[in-house]
Amino acid sequence: MHDLFPQQINKGPEHSSNGKTLVEQASTASVVVSTLLVVLKAGAYGVSESSAVLASLMDSGLDLIASLTTFFVVRFAHKPPDAEHPFGHGKAEAFSALFQAGLVFASATLVIQESIQSLLDPKPIEHTQLALGVMVVSIVLTLGLLWLQNRALEKSVSVAISADRMHYVSDLGGNLVVILSLLGAGFGFVMLDGLAGISIGAFLMWGAIKVLMEASDHLMDKGLPRDEITHIKALAESIPEVINAHEIRTRIAGPHLMIQMHVELPASLSLIEAHKLLLMVENIILKAFPNADIILHPDPSGHAEPHGGVFAEGEHDITKDSELKAGQ
Repeated sequence: MHDLFPQQINKGPEHSSNGKTLVEQASTASVVVSTLLVVLKAGAYGVSESSAVLASLMDSGLDLIASLTTFFVVRFAHKPPDAEHPFGHGKAEAFSALFQAGLVFASATLVIQESIQSLLDPKPIEHTQLALGVMVVSIVLTLGLLWLQNRALEKSVSVAISADRMHYVSDLGGNLVVILSLLGAGFGFVMLDGLAGISIGAFLMWGAIKVLMEASDHLMDKGLPRDEITHIKALAESIPEVINAHEIRTRIAGPHLMIQMHVELPASLSLIEAHKLLLMVENIILKAFPNADIILHPDPSGHAEPHGGVFAEGEHDITKDSELKAGQ
């Protein structure tokens, strides 16, 4: 499954300009492919009555619902901030991912239930060659969609596309299991069909758990990994006049990255000079993280006093960790 943070966050300038377009293209392609898969698999099940094909059909049906949700959510998440949502609408993607995880759990439960019934009362599978042909076409379509989704995730952070991708990675593995099941049934191993369905269901459940965990990280404002924080700190301190960058806080909101930090500057600087330096820090960070919204607070060296508030300076500041400093 595609990682949500390091591989997707730290991108060049093209990240911001092309990411949104690729995400929208990927969501459109997902709807088209899932519709084709449902039609093809419905026809294959109608002639074969295979439990494994039915399991794959039900999964694709829920994929279609999830893809339609993603289609609308990724567009809503990219809406600019407004008076009621001053930090944007990016977290809508996390809610979409939670919904998709629920669909996958439902799909997995139904698949396992049907497969157990098939084991208890196995039936011969008809027209295995036609069903095999449909599954091969499904694999080709799924591979094409995964390629496009991977391109989108290389250019943009989208937990909704990442969750949608999980569905089709599951489909890919599931389709291969179905093919093995149909081949086995053709040689008289009828029970292999039910066992294959149970395997697909278990795989779907594990995928749903991973999506649930990723979406929860977004909703709970989980910060970037330590190496990304180190990179942000190094970028800020690459400006010669910057003495120190600390109190770095980050969080992901769908396609957006929120960064805030304190920047220690020489106390002798005028307000205008300090402002110009903060703009330099902001611009150099934006070159590495063009999808970021950045808030910087200047601290006059030797005259800074502790800050109050709900999240005062304390344990959350990992830039004070000896491990982080040792890694610089």
